[in-house]
Amino acid sequence: MTAARPRPHSVSAAVLAGTLLCVATACASGPSASAEAGKAETTWEEPASYDYTLTSATQVLAGTFRVKVRDGTVAQVTGIDADSRRQSRELPGQVPTMGELLKRLDQARRDHADTAEAEYAADGHPLRITLDEDKNAVDDEALYVISSYDPTVG
Repeated sequence: MTAARPRPHSVSAAVLAGTLLCVATACASGPSASAEAGKAETTWEEPASYDYTLTSATQVLAGTFRVKVRDGTVAQVTGIDADSRRQSRELPGQVPTMGELLKRLDQARRDHADTAEAEYAADGHPLRITLDEDKNAVDDEALYVISSYDPTVG
């Protein structure tokens, strides 16, 4: 009985198919492309004074807030919706600066959170930060969306 030897182009096709499958599934054990993209660093430097709108979805802070930062600290918070108005009154000091949000992101990355991603504007300031310490926990997710950033205020 003669053993069949694979033809060279058959082996190449099998290797190519395996490679494409591995790339398509991100090799299951490695980080996904979106996770890697979310780890991009920013060179943005937080100005001492600016205004921005924060839409937050966390266990502690939920709603949309107009935030004024002066001399590096939150100077004023205005709740835009009913939840954020209540939280502005009941939880003063819970609304972070954009720099504090970036520190939370950095800490989540150091702690090897399941999700610690950010999207940045062309100037480098964060637009969206998504955190999830443990994908199996139901109360640790955080989503911060930053809009109406105005660094020109004095």
